[in-house]
Amino acid sequence: MQKLNFPTYSFRFKSSENKISIFDSIRKKFVVLQPEEWVRQNCIQFLITQKGYPISLINVEKELIINSLKKRYDIVVFNNDGSIHLIVECKSTKIDINQDTFDQIARYNLSLNANFLMVTNGLNHYYCQMDFINECYNFMTDLPDYKK
Repeated sequence: MQKLNFPTYSFRFKSSENKISIFDSIRKKFVVLQPEEWVRQNCIQFLITQKGYPISLINVEKELIINSLKKRYDIVVFNNDGSIHLIVECKSTKIDINQDTFDQIARYNLSLNANFLMVTNGLNHYYCQMDFINECYNFMTDLPDYKK
């Protein structure tokens, strides 16, 4: 797979029926390795190993309803009280990050109310903190580390 702008991590792979799968430590199962999945798995490891977020607070690929439409988020990190700390939107390296990408995650956040947003295509990472009072997001150079 393509080298991403994350540290190098160790993954478990398996091959079955001419498809390569990667082990997802959050979902505790092998998932077919697609370009977006490669970014997602590297981002999960980044959150765990570099930022210190506990595996128990991370949720991957769950459905949510927005304006009566079923959507799926890539990664959500919860706070200890069950509120949402961070939403991550992962894209394939072939997808440019643009305003549409941010609009997508902002729409998700209308129902999730996360404090932080991250958008990544594995090569470029963008982080922002929500300003709910002024209804905007403020870009940051990095995500905060996990605080117990």
